[in-house]
Order: sequence, then C-alpha cells, then structure tokens
Amino acid sequence: MSRNTPRSAASGKSGKGGKGAKVGQVARPRWSAKPARPEATDREGLTARTAPPVPAEQPAERPARQQSRQSDRQSDRRSDKEKQPAKAPRAERPARPARAPKAAAAPRAPRQPSGEPLVGTRYEVEVGPVAHGGGHCVARHEGRVLFVRHALPGERVVAEVTEGTTTSRFLRADAVEVLEPSKDRIEAPCPFAGPGKCGGCDWQHVSPGGQRKLKAAVLTEQLAKLAGLTPAAAGWDGSVEPVGGKLAAGQVPAWRSRVQYRVDAETGRVGLRKHRSHELQLIDRCLIAAEGVTELGVEARDWTGLESVEAIAASGSSDRQLILRPLPGEQLPLVELDKPVSIGRVDEQELFHRVHGRTFVRERAGDRTWRVSNGGFWQIHPEAPDTLVDAVLTGLEPQWGENALDLYCGVGLFAGALAERVGEEGAVLGIESGKQAVADARHNLAALEQVRIECDKVEALLPRTGITETDLIVLDPPRAGAGRETVRHLVALGARRIAYVACDPAALARDLAFFAEGGYRPVSLRAFDLFPVTHHFECVAILEPAAER
Repeated sequence: MSRNTPRSAASGKSGKGGKGAKVGQVARPRWSAKPARPEATDREGLTARTAPPVPAEQPAERPARQQSRQSDRQSDRRSDKEKQPAKAPRAERPARPARAPKAAAAPRAPRQPSGEPLVGTRYEVEVGPVAHGGGHCVARHEGRVLFVRHALPGERVVAEVTEGTTTSRFLRADAVEVLEPSKDRIEAPCPFAGPGKCGGCDWQHVSPGGQRKLKAAVLTEQLAKLAGLTPAAAGWDGSVEPVGGKLAAGQVPAWRSRVQYRVDAETGRVGLRKHRSHELQLIDRCLIAAEGVTELGVEARDWTGLESVEAIAASGSSDRQLILRPLPGEQLPLVELDKPVSIGRVDEQELFHRVHGRTFVRERAGDRTWRVSNGGFWQIHPEAPDTLVDAVLTGLEPQWGENALDLYCGVGLFAGALAERVGEEGAVLGIESGKQAVADARHNLAALEQVRIECDKVEALLPRTGITETDLIVLDPPRAGAGRETVRHLVALGARRIAYVACDPAALARDLAFFAEGGYRPVSLRAFDLFPVTHHFECVAILEPAAER
C-alpha cells in the first residue's frame, strides 16, 4: 500500500474517497479540526485553547484558584461552626492524669539479608544465555543461578560474587577472569569499563555485531515468554538494525547527546555511578558522549558544592546547556567555559530556574526545529528521532483526511509528522502529562491547525475526550509500558493501525499480549540499536485488527 493512496475496502471501513474527494483523501472523517470536535480538558478543567502557557523560567506556584478554594473551604467550616447551636455543658469529670510524652521512635535499621554473605566468593562457571536488563548473562553453580556481568554466552569464566548470601535465591557477580573467551569478545576501548568500574556501559567488551545478537536474543526471549510470539508471528526478521555509520575496529560511537555526571563531594570532580551503586567512578572522558558534550570540558572543571551536572548538546543546532543541581545549602559556582552555553539550576523541590541564557535547546528532526525546555525528554542518539519517525510513518501509512492519536507525545515529534501526512482535512490529538513538554509541543506545532495537544495522563484524559473512533494511534509509553486498562481502551477505538514505540522489550511483550486479548496482532516489528555498548535498544511494532490480516 502506498503512503498517500486510499486504503483498501478490504479493511472493512469506509476508506474510499467520496464524491469530489481528492486522491488519497478519506471522506467524512469521524472527528476533525472543526468546532464540533469535542474538546478535552486537563485536570484543572482547562482546554488547549484556555490553558495558560507554562512559565519556562519561574518556579511553579500554587494557582490562585487553588488558594481561593482552600480559603473558601476554611470560611465554610467557620460558618458551619457558628451556625451550630451551643451544646449543653457536660457534668464535670475528674481530670485525667497527664500522659507522659512519647519517646521519639528510633529509626529502623535497614533490613539485613539472612544467611552468610558471599560477596567476594569466586566460582568457575560456564556462562549461559543473556538475560533481560543490566547486561547480565545467566550461569549456574551447584544449582544456584548467578547473573554475571562482563561475560558472554558460551564463555568459561571466574565469577566473583558482588551481591548475595547463602540463602539468596540468586547471586549477582562479575566475570573477573575469562578462561575460554567468546569469538565476539574484544578488548574494552574505555579504561573505565570493567568489573567494579563505571556502570554506564554494559558491553564495551563485545563487538558491535555481537551486541546486536545479544539484544536480538533478549527480544526473542521476551516475546516468547510474555506474549507467546515467535519472531515470525510478530512480523520481525530477527535482527536489530544498526543506526549510524560504520566505525573502525575498536572505535566506540559517540552518540550520547545528554550525559548526567555526578560530583564527588570531596574532590569536586565528576564521575559516573558504578553498577547498582552510589559509588562514583571518576572519569576524565566518556567515550560514548557526543562531540558537543565532550567539547564543554565538564570533566576538567572543579564542581565543588554541586550534586550533579547534566550536559546537553543539541543535534542540528549549536545549542549547549548545563543543568546544575547544588548540594543542600550550597551556592552555585561561577561557571566559565570556552564554549557558549546556557545554564539552569534545579532546586530541592525539583523546580527549574534559569541562570544564564535560554531555558531550552533547539533540536532538529523531520525538517522541523523542536524546542525542548528545562532538560525535558528528547531521544539522546542524534539519529533516533528521524529513525523512529520513519519507522512509524512507514508502518502506519497515514492517509489524507485521517484522524490520529499521539499518546505520551512529549514535545510533539510524532504528532507533527502525522499532521503533515493527514493534512488540513485530518486531525491529530496529542496527550502528554508533563506541563512543560505540553507547552513546548504547543509551541512547536502552533502552525498546524489540525493538531491539538492536551495535558494529563493518558489513562485519565483519553476516556474524557468523547472520541469513540479513530484511524491511527501512536503510543510511546514510559519504560513500564501502557498497561492492560489503557490498551483495553485503545482497542475499543477500532484504529486500522497502531504504532507502538518501546524502549523496553519486556513491557512491549506484555502490552502485545494485552492487545492480542482485544483482537490486535503485530504485522511488523523492527528493533534499532540506538544505544550502542549498552543493553538498551528501541522497538517499533505495527499492529492491526487480527480479522484484517
């Protein structure tokens, strides 16, 4: 099916153009940008037209309406008390002896695991398959499961226990000596990668092709375990697609356009946390940091008085931003860098304050510039936005005049792409719970009259929209997934196609099982290696009603 031609009548819906319809136009859209379309409201009863812009540079304050309501309730309570008749005096009772003040409760000690600790114990094991999450592989010693990092399937290693006791159901361990290496093993290019070091990269010791095979194995296992699907049944060719150009042997792709450094309180130097630990690995360079991050020279400065420093290098523009989080009671240091950079501060109430420059960076994707404020969400691989948008549009094949939902829409990336395809006769509704992201999305898509962005949680707002049918749905939920109830509502809308963008294969597989309960099946699935040398990857699944396959 071509992208801008009428969909086949075999879909069972009125997809043919009516009299006088343009080529590729769907006649009589069920909900559109016209005034008759129901207007959704957010938690404060505001619509997209009536909601005030979200302040980008000032900390949030309690709305005046909320203060007046609280004042009214207090006044009502006082009035009610005044209206009540006076009570007859009770017979005097002997005074009770004063109670002794309660002693302050002693703080609870952290729960200690039972059994004798095994940390530091070493076992020689044969490594089994890769496990989901954390870059672990599964091994066994005398019947007990070990989740081993820095190992590869098929290897024989000496594993040193990092967590667990004699009564633990499983142990965590690091491969500290490789006795029989895998053919996919390489020398880790980063000096800070390895057992007991930085936890940011899981697979520095694995060749690029070997990393993608591990990710494909994880996705295959999760689909089978949680959705009962084989790769063929999911419409997946079994591969994880590389993104970006080919690199020389031993070179690490510098893809991470946002890096959050932690600050060592004693030295003022920055580092990254060790795996499953608050301890820091001090570094002088992060190999996977994008060039725009590296050029800021964060690692070379003294950041005494700060808890963390987040460095952001926008893709497609020269915008650079530092977001500083001071330690309680500390003042911001004077920041002087060689490159122009905007600076923001996050206080103890998680409120963002502008210190210097813009509160946002300008990202570039899909031939459009996107404002992303206050360190808000944006894909951190420079090629991720265009890669994912292309996969979504290729799978959905939006038609002129169709209606679409963009759920968990962020700053409007997919909503903007859909709007250009459905045209002025179509309509796109985006829903996002983050107020600043909604403000950015409305700013980014202000020129597209067929787009409306609403602020609330998807599961709360979607039932209130009054929308009972739609043609297309895109959802890009958080790592936990959409969940059964949200999926149940989505399948009731009867969309001809749904695009599910997932950053966690387990959540994707669980939600695919929920979609199956509602009669939707995946017709295609693609996986992208957007986070090299880590265990993370991104998926795009396209679903259709099972009866239409």
